[in-house]
Amino acid sequence: MSTREIYIVLTGPQGARNIGAVGRAMMNFGVSALRLVRPEADHLGDEARHMAVRAGRVLTEARVFDDLAAAVADCHLVFGTTRRFGKYREDFLSPRQAAILVGEQAMAVRIALVFGREDSGLTTAELDCCHHLLTIPTSAALPSMNLSHAVAICLYEMFSRLPTTASPGQAGVSTPAAAAGVAAMFAHMRQSLAEIGFLNPKNPDHILRAFRRMFGRAGLSTWEVTVLQGLWSRLDWLNNELRKGKN
Repeated sequence: MSTREIYIVLTGPQGARNIGAVGRAMMNFGVSALRLVRPEADHLGDEARHMAVRAGRVLTEARVFDDLAAAVADCHLVFGTTRRFGKYREDFLSPRQAAILVGEQAMAVRIALVFGREDSGLTTAELDCCHHLLTIPTSAALPSMNLSHAVAICLYEMFSRLPTTASPGQAGVSTPAAAAGVAAMFAHMRQSLAEIGFLNPKNPDHILRAFRRMFGRAGLSTWEVTVLQGLWSRLDWLNNELRKGKN
């Protein structure tokens, strides 16, 4: 794959100048696909264009979405960036580790690098849309980075490890699953496990997030998602048969 398959996703960006600076950083590394989720600033205004310099095309061609799930639905590998640690925020990759993982992909896949709000980052629910968590090692004295600087660091690592042209891949079992298919599988999984009483009704997401991280590290293929969907469907059928027997 190449950097042409990398998508930068900004969730709730608050500063027009930051959006413009991100556009410039993207063009520095041959990336042109920008997606904005509920932007709070005008990405087509003078401030954004001034900071973008000669990367105005990135801004004019940017796509705007109402939610993060829709913005990454067609992507196969989604990295959510965060500097916050704690419950449900573990197993982090550095930008270099993420770039190595991307470079190991056997075919041209769509990669999403997701960045949060300048003041509060990504929510835990938004990180649930991501397959991997990514953090940039920084000094404890000032751990939070400028948005465009963070984008530039991540893209530098990708750019330095990826070819400039996409390599052909294999179809079938090796085809990575798009985020939309994985999300549908998780929705089915949630319903099936809830029906058999496997999930804690007071906090069902606790165990589901463990599965999300597990499957995210594995990097599910389209075929594997289909197999899992079949598993949940079979579980649903067995559960219904047991209920019929009790009646």
